[in-house]
Amino acid sequence: MGLPVVVDSNDDEIVSHELEQMRSKLDEAILETRSTPLENRPRLPRIPLSKRKRAVVRALNPMLVTYLEASRDLCETDSILFGAAVAVCRIIGTKLPMAGRAATQSSAIPAWRKRIEDRIAKARAHIGRLTSFRLDNNRPRIVRTVMMAFAGTNISLSKPDITQKLRSA
Repeated sequence: MGLPVVVDSNDDEIVSHELEQMRSKLDEAILETRSTPLENRPRLPRIPLSKRKRAVVRALNPMLVTYLEASRDLCETDSILFGAAVAVCRIIGTKLPMAGRAATQSSAIPAWRKRIEDRIAKARAHIGRLTSFRLDNNRPRIVRTVMMAFAGTNISLSKPDITQKLRSA
């Protein structure tokens, strides 16, 4: 199915056909939105503006007047406006996430928890390498880790007595 395109031409037949398609998509989106609970609505994506997208919004604005005049309360107005936004997304071809997935995003792990878990994982890796060094493992990666661990201190691995103390501790 081809997407309707808003045309600046004198061909009234093409323009009226496209406006009818837009109106039917608007009707469909508003009916869907009215029957969908708030928590199950899809998240609307951010859409960068272009001339075509502005033309679509300008074409839909007059169509909304009849719906908004018949609106009885704020909830109904909200569902009409949300339905109009969904219709714009469908007309311009923007993909919407599946309805009902909005609730699953809130169960994601918070950023602070991920940072703490990453720090713990790095600390465990360092502890493992330091322990490996104590057990006479002189591989370059292990030695580099030990040198980085003692960077900024007066401890130098080039002194044999310090290396001996580290291994016997």
